[in-house]
Amino acid sequence: MAFFSDIAEHIEVLLGALGESVAADGLPVALSGLDDESVVAVISAASGIVRAAEKVRIAASGVAAARSTREAGHGGLAQTRGHRSPVALIQDLTGATRADAVKHVRLGESLLAGAGVGAPVEESTDAAGDADAEPVSALEPWHTPLGRALLDGTLSSTQHDVILRGLGEPRAGDDADATQHIAEVWSLAAEQLVTEANERTAEELARHARSIRDQLDPEGAARRFDERFERRLFRTWTDPDGIRRGSIAFDDLGGAWMQSLFDAALRPRRGGPRFVDPAEKTRAEELAADPRTNDQLAYDLLLDVLRAGALADHKTVFGTRQAGVRVIVTADDLAGTAGRPTTGLLEDDQTAVPTSLIAQQACDTGTVECTIDRDGNPLYLGREHRLFSARQRLTLAIRDGGCRWKGCDRPPSFCEAHHIDHFVADEGCTDVERGILLCRYHHMQLHHGGWKITRDGLDDFMLHPPDGGKPIPLPPRLALRYAWGAIDPPPRRFRPAA
Repeated sequence: MAFFSDIAEHIEVLLGALGESVAADGLPVALSGLDDESVVAVISAASGIVRAAEKVRIAASGVAAARSTREAGHGGLAQTRGHRSPVALIQDLTGATRADAVKHVRLGESLLAGAGVGAPVEESTDAAGDADAEPVSALEPWHTPLGRALLDGTLSSTQHDVILRGLGEPRAGDDADATQHIAEVWSLAAEQLVTEANERTAEELARHARSIRDQLDPEGAARRFDERFERRLFRTWTDPDGIRRGSIAFDDLGGAWMQSLFDAALRPRRGGPRFVDPAEKTRAEELAADPRTNDQLAYDLLLDVLRAGALADHKTVFGTRQAGVRVIVTADDLAGTAGRPTTGLLEDDQTAVPTSLIAQQACDTGTVECTIDRDGNPLYLGREHRLFSARQRLTLAIRDGGCRWKGCDRPPSFCEAHHIDHFVADEGCTDVERGILLCRYHHMQLHHGGWKITRDGLDDFMLHPPDGGKPIPLPPRLALRYAWGAIDPPPRRFRPAA
């Protein structure tokens, strides 16, 4: 009853805003006459109805898939309706893309498995062989928490799918007990990601899920890294108009380096930080006024780098920030790279990299040490300068993972360091514990829009809306905090709830 009651409430909101007599072709005009609050309420109510209906469609897609197996042959549900597979049936019924139909079937099958539909039942007997003992159901699949969260509205179907695919199927252990333990760990990871879903974009959830998977399974991470490396390629061809074209598939490190190159050179065009240094500011203004498109600038930059090669003057090509790739790794993992599998994370997008690459980077470029406390907070460096130093900004990048404004996806290289305490009026300190990374847009939004960020000690940063509304937590974007799991005692975020 509650399921349909929720839908009824959403329908009541739509009826109250639009009236019962509105026609479909009259919706644009009717909506144009609403005030801002009503428009937001209509969008929210309509989205609630869509999410509720999608749950039904996903669950029904799983049932259709279960009734259209190979074993069912030509008598399967999809086959009797002229379709080769349940995906084709769903695509025909919904008008969705094949990718969406595949997602509906995949999620529907996981919902059925989590609900125990069709799950085998094992009979247990006591030591005397009592055949009348109560049957014991098979263990729940590891992804059951995702299914529950989807059905109760905590997760959207997209969030469910990116977590499910990001974590992937857990590897088998050496024996049944080990396999069960690994599945339980995967289930705990799924529960953790469910709790973060409201604070993350779908893209961030996907990255976090992959990062957790790779840290739980470093041997698998190394294998996946090698597989992506083997798929690297560069090819060129000439199209019918005589234009030579190219296609590149990057390995993880090569792609990160290339992205860093373009970000460093084009960040004034892409919402990068403002510049205090006069020479850098002048160069940024010149780049902003350049008549070339971003794609043309990127092309010219790539050719300049290829021509200059290793002798390129980085200040001429990139300005004051030289392109490069940083790998973040704990000291224990760095010390143990020669003896056991481990993973590090690329600074900007948290892609996991294996032992071999960590050792290579440390040997080739050296390391920078950053000391943090047990809650993942880097230790502050004092009020020596008005502006955050380069080392402090690196510290903020490690802690924050990019702009911490909710829903923003800008990486650390596109961010500015914001003092949550005004430096002069509030005697604010240039300490990393009182600073936070924000992209240029959200930094300006905060200063010019009446927003304020506060922090009580080392608790979460809180964003206060200008209208005095409920403060919004600003959790860090970086998935590196999952690497603190081996610390004893564990950090606060890893301690079980009371």
